[in-house]
Amino acid sequence: MLTFVVFFIIIATSHSLDNGLARTPPMGWLAWQRFRCNTDCISDPDHCISEKLFMTMADRLVSDGYAAAGYKLISLDDCWLAKTRDKKGRLQPDHDRFPSGIKALADYIHAKGLRFGIYEDYGNYTCAGYPGILGHLETDAKTFAEWDVDYVKLDGCYAYPSQMDAGYPDFGMYLNQTGRPMVYSCSWPDYQLDAGLKPDYKTIAKVCNLWRNFDDIDDSWESVQKIIDYYGDNQDELIPNAGPGHWNDPDMLIIGNFGLSYEQSRSQMAIWAILAAPLLMSVDLRTIRPEYRDILLNKYVIQVNQDPLGNQGRRVYKESGIEIWMKPVTPVINGKYSYAVAFLNRRTDGTPSEVSVGLKELGLNHEKGYKVLELFDKKDLGVKDPVDRVKVDVNPTGVVLLKFIALKHSVKRFGN
Repeated sequence: MLTFVVFFIIIATSHSLDNGLARTPPMGWLAWQRFRCNTDCISDPDHCISEKLFMTMADRLVSDGYAAAGYKLISLDDCWLAKTRDKKGRLQPDHDRFPSGIKALADYIHAKGLRFGIYEDYGNYTCAGYPGILGHLETDAKTFAEWDVDYVKLDGCYAYPSQMDAGYPDFGMYLNQTGRPMVYSCSWPDYQLDAGLKPDYKTIAKVCNLWRNFDDIDDSWESVQKIIDYYGDNQDELIPNAGPGHWNDPDMLIIGNFGLSYEQSRSQMAIWAILAAPLLMSVDLRTIRPEYRDILLNKYVIQVNQDPLGNQGRRVYKESGIEIWMKPVTPVINGKYSYAVAFLNRRTDGTPSEVSVGLKELGLNHEKGYKVLELFDKKDLGVKDPVDRVKVDVNPTGVVLLKFIALKHSVKRFGN
């Protein structure tokens, strides 16, 4: 039996971005983590970066229920480009792999009721060596608008991090000047941190709808844990800059690939939901196993992520391999928040860990009490008052995600 004392919970403040987009964390599908820079469409036509791949994934988003659950974005990543610009200095796709052109691909995706995203780099080249946007910012922004792009991911290879404070805002300005609404995903702080520079998050939050600030995710539990640690260790700096229209981005969901177990997959989904992180899947939707698909489609966990308050949650306890993460969510009753609470077990000693904590110790002091739901296994745990305790068994490298819903009225109990 473990008892935890939590002294305070800080509610994130939020500021709106001028473009009015991404009021909740973006949800969708990106190619990079699963398909990387596979350009061999002769030997591997089903897995190479091509219009066929993106059209197929758009089809699966709709047919398999992902779009209905909120995953509406299909986005290119690196390696879609030709090695050179066209005669007018405009970006162009690799014509063998994208013979119909990018506008036709965008039209196909839009016809499915989805949004279309594209990748570029604030540098001379993309990370894989294709043309970057330096020297062509206005032209490329206009090109994206003409192609009916809805989302732009701008990487930072082959660029000077010291110049990004000016360069990323400049490109954002050109995107806005096109008049086409485009979500702007930046890699600005990640490259500056790697260079030993301190990112100006207040400015970044005014320029970008989301931004990367840590290493690329790999298909492994070790990688997921490093990201979780980064967000917990730096939460006091990161949380105040997140909210509707502007989000910290811990990178893609790797659920359904090869590196995470079932328990670890639930852990990533839960913590990403608590963090109000963009939910950007990178998985082969044609072969994902049903139990992993169910994790990604869990509407109760998605509701935590997409809560309209837009609060990024925080780690409130860490000891002996057990962590507690909390996120204030709706409904708010008489000024008292409801909460999503994740009990994360980082231990690997082969047996579930029992965690017991009093509601008051978690700061849950709403006098009318809380209805408590377990979100992954969809269990109703009844009503708890602030004087009560909650006890959960958490599997190794797993998570239990509870939602404490603030009640409008006290619930009479038997014997009262």
